[in-house]
Amino acid sequence: MAPPNSRDTLIDYCKRRLGDPVLEINVDEDQIEDRVDEALQYYQEYHSDATTRTYMKHQITATDVTNEYIPISSDILYISKVFPLSSSFNSSFNFFDIKYQMMLNDIADLQNFAGDLAYYEQMQQYLSLLDMKLNGHPQTQWSRHQDRLHIFGDFNDNDIKEGEYIVAEVYTIIDPDTHTSIYNDIWLKEYATALIKQQWGMNLIKFEGVQLPGGVILNGRQLYDDATTEIENLRQRIREEFEFPADFFVG
Repeated sequence: MAPPNSRDTLIDYCKRRLGDPVLEINVDEDQIEDRVDEALQYYQEYHSDATTRTYMKHQITATDVTNEYIPISSDILYISKVFPLSSSFNSSFNFFDIKYQMMLNDIADLQNFAGDLAYYEQMQQYLSLLDMKLNGHPQTQWSRHQDRLHIFGDFNDNDIKEGEYIVAEVYTIIDPDTHTSIYNDIWLKEYATALIKQQWGMNLIKFEGVQLPGGVILNGRQLYDDATTEIENLRQRIREEFEFPADFFVG
């Protein structure tokens, strides 16, 4: 069989893993769709292969100033850093010019800077500290479920002005319908199968001990318990092997 490359082929793969068509999978199609949704959501939330780091540039509009927030695309999962193109929101006193001049004056001498490179780095950090203490940057807060990046600054004092740019380092969800190899991810296939298996066991638990024609006795509890153990192991595995290292995120 060809590897899964769509939602439907992933579902077919999971059913075959559970015994279809030799066995009847006692799970409704809507229940299967729900479990696949859960599998994709968990995969996108924790698996490093489900997202990509990129940069979002946004020009402040009059509406943004009025609302005091910036609309964010719903496919953004995390915002790890927010900064303006200028190093300061206060255009009357901008330390970026000093840094730029230092770079112009010193970059040509860096080849002879072997002994003083640490000093150069200290100066850069010192200028950044002065910029933060004397000018400051407006605080931001990202609301994922509202798709908003709130900006806390003095709008009346022109801390944030129409026409300025803000750049954010973000992690966006990779669309599986565009990059279809996601459906063939081994962890996702195993996790979706385990969720459907758990649903199958849950559906059969109420018939526990019922004997079918031919002497077959339903054992939904065992099916449910086995699937639950598989799910716990897969969740532990994704945290240990595939999750991004802990970092500071806005929101």
